[in-house]
Amino acid sequence: MRNDPSNASSQQAQPDAAARASLGSQTLLRGLDVIEAVVDGPVTLADLASRLGLTRSTAHRLATALIERRYITFTPRLGYLSGPKLLELGFAAQRQTDIVQVARPHLESLAASTEDTVHIGVRDRDRALYLDKIPGRRRVEISSRVGDRQPLTATGLGKALLLDDAPEGWAAMVAEDRGSGARPIDFPTWQARMQGYVAGGHAYDLEENEDLIRCVAAPVRDASGRIVGAISVSSAAQYMDDERMAGLTDEVRGTAQAISLDLGWSEPEPK
Repeated sequence: MRNDPSNASSQQAQPDAAARASLGSQTLLRGLDVIEAVVDGPVTLADLASRLGLTRSTAHRLATALIERRYITFTPRLGYLSGPKLLELGFAAQRQTDIVQVARPHLESLAASTEDTVHIGVRDRDRALYLDKIPGRRRVEISSRVGDRQPLTATGLGKALLLDDAPEGWAAMVAEDRGSGARPIDFPTWQARMQGYVAGGHAYDLEENEDLIRCVAAPVRDASGRIVGAISVSSAAQYMDDERMAGLTDEVRGTAQAISLDLGWSEPEPK
């Protein structure tokens, strides 16, 4: 019985792929080791190689790649130091952690009051990033998960994050989201609704992101007055008719304002 050459080739390819994956993981871990090694102060190339058990050439190659990505820097006569990228990531992580910790008691109260699913999220470039979720008591399945990135223009939470954006950019954002797979929508209708949301300080999702799911959302602001997050209450359309959504709006907006106050925001003086 002859051996199948194609089968032999396939069997050879599998170990090669596994070896590449293992090598990639090893390189990643070594890169992380380099980052951790420079956190406490300047480290020379010789010390870095010795501390990590690497050759000088390997340590230099890893350090150079990390310098290019701004994770570490190099100062002559001192050595390698933490780079600006680590500072950026640290501040971003701190902001996200702080807003979740501050908001959590308010979100729990809102979830208990409404019996519906409550979210909080932040803007992550061109998407809404969900940071926390408290499931509702009703038997309603909401597909969102912590860590999900959803279209800004299709979700209530995303639209709440856009309330301070210039209207001139709305059309491009809607087109970009639709090009990325969001559901088609009539832009003039979306624009008219959005203008109402801006005036009212809240936003709705009218089954634009997920079939038979509606939500009421409102922005969260920091001490500077800037929108830094948003919260939403989501449920099945059968529990979220127009009348109930209107009734929930003040409660959701009030919860968002309470979180904002805890973040240092001050309510503007009435004109």
